[in-house]
Amino acid sequence: MRKVLTVNFSQTGQLSSILQSVVGPIKENKDITVDHLVIKPKVNFPFPWPFGQFFRVFPETVAMDPIELEPFTTQFEQYDLIILSYQVWFLTPSLPISSFMQLPQTKKLFNNTPVVTVIGCRGMWLSAQEKMKKLLADANAKLVDNVVLSDNCGAAFSFLATPLWMMTGKKKPLSWVPAAGVSESDITNARRFGVAINQRLAYDESAITSPMLSGLNAVKINEKLIASERVGNHSFSIWSKILKKFGSQQSIGRAIGLSIYVVFLVTLILTVVPITAIIKKLIAPLTRNKIAKQKAYFAEPSGE
Repeated sequence: MRKVLTVNFSQTGQLSSILQSVVGPIKENKDITVDHLVIKPKVNFPFPWPFGQFFRVFPETVAMDPIELEPFTTQFEQYDLIILSYQVWFLTPSLPISSFMQLPQTKKLFNNTPVVTVIGCRGMWLSAQEKMKKLLADANAKLVDNVVLSDNCGAAFSFLATPLWMMTGKKKPLSWVPAAGVSESDITNARRFGVAINQRLAYDESAITSPMLSGLNAVKINEKLIASERVGNHSFSIWSKILKKFGSQQSIGRAIGLSIYVVFLVTLILTVVPITAIIKKLIAPLTRNKIAKQKAYFAEPSGE
């Protein structure tokens, strides 16, 4: 009997739907036991997010400062495969997931175990996955595949559509703004990954050491966002440290610091991001080989 564990934390339910689509074909196999572990913070994060509270967790999220989680148990001490699904908060794995990955109990559970990461996000996920790779390495886990399903409404509109969804609870609160989130067709089509995983588990009893999802378009790299993510991640790291010095999450000092930061962030989005995009387009012929190498690296291990 093969044993698979899924790990999930989803505020909106979208990531849970993605995970269910992926795991569906595996659960249909009676020779595979599929256990589900839902991460539960001791203090719940609200959905919809109040505007202020969304930004108040920014410094701790970027720093991956652990929060308290509800105790958890699993049916087995060791699994043949762990499917770890996570959201991206501020170019970082969501705070409940990064906290979970730092627990000694988690490191014991993940030790020497193949892992498939499943990401549901707005569009930028490269930095978050780099941090997740480090968390997995610290747990001595083996990343064998990565699946990314992202927002389809376009980078420009998603800057508006996604925050509106997070703060209203509605994917399309305004008629002129495209619906936020991963499309239903993409979620349904994610079943193909489960089919491939099931075949590997069913027909090969050896330990999983190599990608199972190659050639299935598990990820798509938008080269236009590589440099923007690098700039954004560097900026977030600096501001995370600065904002912590303003005070605790609920303090007046933190609120003042966040007000300054939001103005800075909007300015960055409206100026630096488009300027960077123009510069990248102008020098594209000179950086084609470098970008190709970057795309190949970030697409690992499953490939585009």
